[in-house]
Amino acid sequence: MTETRLITDMAFVRLWTSNTASGLATWALPFVLGLLIVGGDLSAAHAGLALAARTVGFVLAMPVGGVLADRSGPRRMIFGAGLLAALGIGPIISGLAGFGGLAAILAGAAIAGFGQGACRASYQAIVPRIVADAQRQPANAAMTISIRVSVLAGPMIATAAALQFGAMSTLLGIAALWTLAALLPTWPPRGEGTINEPLTLPRFIAELGEGFEEARRHPWFMAGLAALTVVIAFGYSVTSVLLPQISETHFGGPKLLAASVTAYTVGALFGALIIARWKPRDIGWLALASLSLYGLVPLSLLFPGHLVVPLTAFFIAGVGIEFFNVPWFTALQREIPEKRLARVSSVDFLFSYGLAPLALAGLTPLTQILGIGPVLWICAGICIGSPLGAMLVTGSRNFSRAPVEAHKISAK
Repeated sequence: MTETRLITDMAFVRLWTSNTASGLATWALPFVLGLLIVGGDLSAAHAGLALAARTVGFVLAMPVGGVLADRSGPRRMIFGAGLLAALGIGPIISGLAGFGGLAAILAGAAIAGFGQGACRASYQAIVPRIVADAQRQPANAAMTISIRVSVLAGPMIATAAALQFGAMSTLLGIAALWTLAALLPTWPPRGEGTINEPLTLPRFIAELGEGFEEARRHPWFMAGLAALTVVIAFGYSVTSVLLPQISETHFGGPKLLAASVTAYTVGALFGALIIARWKPRDIGWLALASLSLYGLVPLSLLFPGHLVVPLTAFFIAGVGIEFFNVPWFTALQREIPEKRLARVSSVDFLFSYGLAPLALAGLTPLTQILGIGPVLWICAGICIGSPLGAMLVTGSRNFSRAPVEAHKISAK
């Protein structure tokens, strides 16, 4: 399969479009809730609770989605999770209309978040089933481009739709996007990849444990995941907590905040386009070194007087995150057995994004004790040091099992 064939292959085009629809729906919902606050239809406190409920549903769905996807196939999981996310919009609309109130809104947000989280690992696990080995790196780059486009387009489309048609109609549009995401991917042959044994709680726990066991068999994965979790926890916390304060203090408003999101996203798109075609030697070391570039973000915020400094840092960090993401996903699809890939991918998402709120909660009190400057230095050191430390772990050089260990396994 050539690169041109990858772009025109209908199975991949349908998957890419499904991924884009789910991304647009994911990023649109918070902005619709924000517009409801502005319009006086929802209080800021209730909107915050709704987003928290969605996050809880998202995190809880990760292990469930991984187990179910490996049992029934990722295509079926995308179908069920997409429809569940779409159904979650119903209670939100009902609550806003006065039927069920806040309880309905929170229930709907949790259901939508559960559907959103349940399909994440499946999008990674389905790629090797429809894309040949040689084309998985460009395919993963295309999938990450889909997400980056959604980050920019989702809020813009949601805002324009809400202003033109109203928030309620826009919420229905979000449900339609989730339904589209559920229906689009190509179905595998009947019965492929399914497990007929009933899923009891002990069996679920055992199968989830198999996913963790598989993850531990790959030292490079455990080290890379630890580094990624730390970078997201401390780097993204700086962006979420300290960047708004610095933007307000030095620029009198959200100027730096808005521009930094654009610079980061443009950098990520640029990075994905490059890594789609570039297959360097020692790709694991390159990926980890690129991940450490996020440490430039907190360093740049120490000198916010010149807007070009933090914006350049955000752009470079965006390039770096895709130089990490694309080889990382490609390695998982290469190294992890297909029957356990969704579970291992769910472990990836669960730790890297599920633990981030812990650092987020602790950053504000730490800043109050030490001040913004020392906290920025600490976060920069952690973001740079963790990926570089992961480079010392066996197999990290190419995101692969050590040759000696692999030889022993093949010999058996």
